[in-house]
Amino acid sequence: MMYLLVKHKVADFTKWYQVFESHAKSHREAGLHLLYLLHDTNDPNHIVYLFRVDDVNKARAFTQTPDASEAGEISGVIGEPEMMFLEG
Repeated sequence: MMYLLVKHKVADFTKWYQVFESHAKSHREAGLHLLYLLHDTNDPNHIVYLFRVDDVNKARAFTQTPDASEAGEISGVIGEPEMMFLEG
């Protein structure tokens, strides 16, 4: 089974989540299925989420689209997200 782990900081979790949630259909179309969305207990704007991945190549392509970058900017992502494809 393949997974995608993403970790980053956002300016405002509520605003970020609204944008993230509005892209749920795009995530599914890219073969990404959200399993967990967590935030740091000391800083709710530091978030980690885990997707189950159907197709690594399709998921990688999705993360590199201009739409994904634009969504990050609009939602208030701070810096570059840390992404790891995991197998287990």
